[in-house]
Amino acid sequence: MRGRTLPLLLAVGLDLAFGEPRSRWHPVAGFGRGLRWLEGRQERRTASRGIGALLAGLGASWALGWATGGVARRLGWKGVLLEAVALKAAFSARGLREAGDAVRAALDAGRLDEARRLVGWHLVSRPVEGLSAAQVTSATVESVAENLTDSVVAPLACYALWGLPGAWAYRALNTADAMWGYRDPCYERFGKAAARLDDLVNLLPARLAAGMLAAGAHLAGEDGRAALQVMRRDNGATASPNAGWTMAAMAGALGVSLEKPGAYRLGDGALPDSPVVIRRALRVFAAATALAVGAAVGLALTRGRR
Repeated sequence: MRGRTLPLLLAVGLDLAFGEPRSRWHPVAGFGRGLRWLEGRQERRTASRGIGALLAGLGASWALGWATGGVARRLGWKGVLLEAVALKAAFSARGLREAGDAVRAALDAGRLDEARRLVGWHLVSRPVEGLSAAQVTSATVESVAENLTDSVVAPLACYALWGLPGAWAYRALNTADAMWGYRDPCYERFGKAAARLDDLVNLLPARLAAGMLAAGAHLAGEDGRAALQVMRRDNGATASPNAGWTMAAMAGALGVSLEKPGAYRLGDGALPDSPVVIRRALRVFAAATALAVGAAVGLALTRGRR
C-alpha cells in the first residue's frame, strides 16, 4: 500500500479538502514563470528555439520532481505527506468544480456579465463578450469535460507510471501548451512543438477520460449510452484531436448541444437553456473523477508489484 498509492490517495484527499493553493505559491505558476523566462531568453521565436525551450522546461520539471521524490523517500512517513503535497500541485478536481459552480451561481442570480467574466477568467480562452447565457453555460460544460483529461486523468496516470517526475513534467508540458500553443504570428512556430507534443501525450488519456465520462454519466443518473454514441459520432468535430472526445461524451450524457460559435457544435438538440445543466455536468465530472482515481490507484498498485 505504501509505494505511490498512499501519496496518491492522500493527494486526492488534500485536493478535496483544501482545493488550490494561492496562485502566487502554486507550483504551476512557478512552471509558468520558468517557461516565460526561457521564452524571454530567445532572440527569435523560431521552431527550433521553441523546441529547445520546451525541452529545457520539461527537463527542469522532471529533475525537480525527481529531487523532491528522492527527498521524500528518505523522510519515511513525513515523506509520504511531502510527496502528496507535491503531487497535489499537478492536478485539480475541486478547483475545476468550484470554477464551474461559480459560473452557475452567477447565472442563477441573473448576473450574466459576472458569469461571462468568470468563465473567461477560469475556464476558457475564447472571447466572452456578447455570449448569451446559454453560450456561457455551454462553454462552462465544455471546459469541465475537456479538463477532466489534463487536470485529472493524465497527471494521475503519469504519477502512477513514473512518479513525481512524470506528473510534474506532464504539468509543465500542459502549461507550455497553454502559454505557447497558439496559431498566431507570435507563437505559430515557437509553440508548435509544445502544441503537438501535448496533443500526442493526451491521445490515450483523452479517450480514457471520455469513457470515464460515459461511465460516470451512468453512475450520476444521466445517459451513459447517449454519451458513447455522441462521443463516437462527434469526436472529430473539433480542431483538437483530443478535446472533442470528452466534450462530445458530456453533450450526449446531458442530452444537449455544446457549441463554440464559428468552430464546432457537438451533440443533439438545443444549447443548454438552464444553469442547472452545469450542476448536472459537475455530478458527471465527480463520478468520472472517482473512476479516474480508482484507475490510477490500480495502476500504481500494479506498478508497485513489478
